[in-house]
Amino acid sequence: MSDVITKAVAALQSKLDGGFDGSVKFNIEDEGAIMVDSAGVRAGDEDAECTMSADAETFEAILDGDLNPTSAFMTGKLTVDGDMGQAMKLGAVLS
Repeated sequence: MSDVITKAVAALQSKLDGGFDGSVKFNIEDEGAIMVDSAGVRAGDEDAECTMSADAETFEAILDGDLNPTSAFMTGKLTVDGDMGQAMKLGAVLS
């Protein structure tokens, strides 16, 4: 598992403080994927209600609070496939 994935899993776990009502997958270009669901946060590439994709720099900026997830989406730095409601719910937690 890459350092980016390992750090992202830890950062997401601290922000979510438990599970998430739904399922979202983050695809981080050239690094791997992270699952967020009712079981918590983990490295994994499973089916999810929503898949968000970005490069590592964008993803790290979102986690650090330097980039708003909605702004990232609107500028094309973050793509969303599937249930947009799940993406918005998770984005609110990360903001």
